[in-house]
Amino acid sequence: MDALHPRLLVDRFPEMFEFYQAVLPALIGAQLVKGTADGYYANWDVDGQAVLVLFGRAGMTAVAGTGGLPAKAGPAQDSVMFVCRVDDVDAGAQLCVRHGATLVAPATDRPDWGPTLRTAHLRDPEGHLIELQSYEG
Repeated sequence: MDALHPRLLVDRFPEMFEFYQAVLPALIGAQLVKGTADGYYANWDVDGQAVLVLFGRAGMTAVAGTGGLPAKAGPAQDSVMFVCRVDDVDAGAQLCVRHGATLVAPATDRPDWGPTLRTAHLRDPEGHLIELQSYEG
């Protein structure tokens, strides 16, 4: 049973599915367990544990009864970030950009965050913040 996993609520499900299907296997070895670009739900696992689920926002809107609310407020700080531990931050960032991500902060060593930590920050095609991280050494 999956203890915890992020579930991104998305508006452009086919595009988001294609992005994560293109990058998750190479970045973290995640395999698609369920879903297609034509659906509203998809999940990827590593070693039998969910690492990411995409869910069409309209489906959750119906369940939560929030159809009358705006999908997004004006510009605001991020409240969620999808973090992936990868072998090579630079290569991972390049892979994500090739598949439609936007680079926010290039690969950078961050010793003040942790010894030997290297990160890059990107936005997926819908704007969700992603951190790629590795610990060298």
